[in-house]
Amino acid sequence: MKIPANTIRIAIATVIIVGTVAWLAFTGYGANKSYYVTIAELGGLGDKAYHSQLRVEGFVVPGSIEQNGTHVTFVLNEFESHSPKAPSGRLLKVTYKGSEPPPDTFKDNSQALAEGSYGRDGVFHASVLQAKCASKYAPAGPNQPGSMPAAAPKSNASAPATGAAKPAA
Repeated sequence: MKIPANTIRIAIATVIIVGTVAWLAFTGYGANKSYYVTIAELGGLGDKAYHSQLRVEGFVVPGSIEQNGTHVTFVLNEFESHSPKAPSGRLLKVTYKGSEPPPDTFKDNSQALAEGSYGRDGVFHASVLQAKCASKYAPAGPNQPGSMPAAAPKSNASAPATGAAKPAA
């Protein structure tokens, strides 16, 4: 029994297409993989730190932001500046050179996530920068601006049901 030539062509084309898609998926997965590390763990990675795509999270040190267009240089601390541990926290200098300016929430004391590579010069070279300010989205306390006042206790005084004032006699 002979297999028709059209069936062989379709089978070869299918194998080529499936093989190409599998190869693209495999190489794309390896290229986009990035490791999440803390500032403290970064120093312990050794040579792997210089050859891997990394994501590092920390808090922006107040007064360290130097911006020139879309290029930003700043310092991350592993602890928030108002934490008692902040003076002993490890610091990491970061340079961000992206096509977009940093987000609006990127300010002093904000929590930032930088994605890029660690250079042998001790500087983290970021191509992606994300920032958030947790205090901005935290619920307001009872005596802070933006909080609702506590409900006044109900009194037992009787008032007109309609709420209208009685005319003076």
